[in-house]
Amino acid sequence: MSIRTILFDLDGTLIDTNELIIQSFLHTFNHYGYSFTKEDILSFNGPPLEETFEKIAPGRSADLIATYRAHNFAHHEQYVKPFPHVVDVLHTLKEAGFALGIVTTKMRQGVDLGLEVTGLKDMFNTIVTLDDVTQPKPHPEPVLKAMTELGGDPATTIMIGDNYHDIEAGHRAHVLTAGVAWTGKGEATLHSYEPTYMLQSMTDLLSIVGINK
Repeated sequence: MSIRTILFDLDGTLIDTNELIIQSFLHTFNHYGYSFTKEDILSFNGPPLEETFEKIAPGRSADLIATYRAHNFAHHEQYVKPFPHVVDVLHTLKEAGFALGIVTTKMRQGVDLGLEVTGLKDMFNTIVTLDDVTQPKPHPEPVLKAMTELGGDPATTIMIGDNYHDIEAGHRAHVLTAGVAWTGKGEATLHSYEPTYMLQSMTDLLSIVGINK
């Protein structure tokens, strides 16, 4: 059976928010007197903010989240852009009739802003954010929800992401998975979670789903 439903993570997969995320964490930690290296901060990229900040500052996570989001929202246009070939590939997939969805651990306000800044807001048939689920990735709930909303089947659905949360959620939902080699975690790290495919470029997705361009 061929792939018909394609689910994407957003940050680090379709849009390059890496520098925005790093700067937002640095701003927040500096504001509250915490010191972390850039390598530390890269490890915070993926889980929900509440999970990350609650480990660092138990009982104060709401304050840190508010500071982080204020900085993040204010600097989207300065830092955020699509990764190479993302726009063209999404247009090609949409025109070919694939069901496209986003599955992210971001809240909807941040997702909408990122899609608006990068010109991708009309590309997707469904968007599942942190606001829409009880259990975020790596729990399968967000993947299963998006797949159900698109009328998809596990055998013909693929989940694509830059973080182990994406691959694990895909495995647990029994769908195909793909990592992206441009992950800030490092390709080797993502390979260790055994995705079905590893995209060296977003254009690799076209051949995987049977489009020869």
